[in-house]
Amino acid sequence: MHQFTIAELVKGLRNKDFSSTEVTQHYLDRIARLDKTYNSYITVTPELALQQAAAADARLAAGNAPALCGVPIAHKDIFCTTGVRTSCASKMLDKFIAPYNATIVENYLNSGVVMLGKTNMDEFAMGSSNETSWYGPVKNPWATDCVPGGSSGGSAAAVAAHLAPAATASDTGGSIRQPAALCGLTGIKPTYGRVSRWGMIAFASSLDQAGILSRTAEDAAILLNDMASYDTKDSTCVERDVPDYTTDLNKSLAGVRIGVPKEYFGEGLNPETAALVEAAIKVYESLGASIHSVSLPHTHLAVPAYYVIAPAECSANLSRFDGVRYGHRCENPQDLNDLYMRSRSEGFGNEVKRRILVGTYALSAGYYDAYYSKAQKIRRLIKQDFMDAFQQVDLIIGPTSPSPAFQFGSKTKDPVAMYLEDIYTIATNLAGLPALSIPCGLVDNKPVGLQLIGNFFAEGPLLNAAHQFQQATHFHQQTAPGIE
Repeated sequence: MHQFTIAELVKGLRNKDFSSTEVTQHYLDRIARLDKTYNSYITVTPELALQQAAAADARLAAGNAPALCGVPIAHKDIFCTTGVRTSCASKMLDKFIAPYNATIVENYLNSGVVMLGKTNMDEFAMGSSNETSWYGPVKNPWATDCVPGGSSGGSAAAVAAHLAPAATASDTGGSIRQPAALCGLTGIKPTYGRVSRWGMIAFASSLDQAGILSRTAEDAAILLNDMASYDTKDSTCVERDVPDYTTDLNKSLAGVRIGVPKEYFGEGLNPETAALVEAAIKVYESLGASIHSVSLPHTHLAVPAYYVIAPAECSANLSRFDGVRYGHRCENPQDLNDLYMRSRSEGFGNEVKRRILVGTYALSAGYYDAYYSKAQKIRRLIKQDFMDAFQQVDLIIGPTSPSPAFQFGSKTKDPVAMYLEDIYTIATNLAGLPALSIPCGLVDNKPVGLQLIGNFFAEGPLLNAAHQFQQATHFHQQTAPGIE
């Protein structure tokens, strides 16, 4: 049963081949038996899941259930869930029980989707390897001595290990696409503003976007139909109709123009990864797409600009965790200053502290113009690069990550080396564009991701291109070795 895709589960539930309760119990049993190996979940919610599954079965029996009714998924532990711990993988929020649902959680609840639990992640979504979680690192099902990518590594590992058929995730600089690449999955980051951020614990408010990790592009399209919505509670959410993303999945790619940025194939890209991406580009040619060379000349500035802007926003957003209102509070504070200092020192991990310090420095008097203001100007240039490229092409293609999954500890002592793992993904967050990653082969028996980038609100064409590639190849069907 855990081999079924979301599309197959939807069909099977409708045909009454099995019940939501049976599917949910099957996944709960697998989590209980296998997740000790991967550490992909922080909180599992068996009682709540079975209650939701029973309610879904009743709706299905009544014959008026929404498409996703009865399908179980997992939620990244960055999304608030009523009555369930929402920790953001931090000691700071270890005991925080959310009093409300995030909008995307509420959307899925209204659709009858079952929540299996909350998945592990880098603390406050800060990391590229899922090694910064207070609950311990997540292991990649393809190679348990390697990272699954971050920050949505728990969601990626859960789906790759078949401990959930799909999972929600968030992407601030590549945190959906990079884990998708390293775990052999489909991961989509929608256009900034396409999906509500209300109830998603903020890291960098102008960059964060919720999205999906699934096994196929078809599954991502089905899930995005219910995830995306206009939300008056989120001032950055765009009031725009949500199309049916499954409608054009089978549309021909004849005449589609795909751009290949020369900047994505230079120094730092693993040669075997490059070869697989180039082979994938040839598949697109065989499907009728035309391939064009494009230039994104400010690509090399994306990482330094991001690591000024994101920490600055992080510094502001995380100032609310002070030991007074909610979150971790130190014991026996001597005075207010001691309360603030010890609560934050004890509650936050090293990577979070590092980014708060960098961001506070960049925003401080005398340095704002030198760092933050310049980074925002670079951000505008990066966005213009994409706008110029989309005058010539419909989609942009390239690698998702410079190399396959790396071993635990290999980059933790060098933050810059870790940050460079997101070199191909960060620019799309700075520009607010939609992008996705799909598997395109294996290097040393570890998955390699192919990234597709679209113009604003081009999620439909992206999913169409991904689906057509998956119809012509088998990479998305490959399973990590040893998965039962």
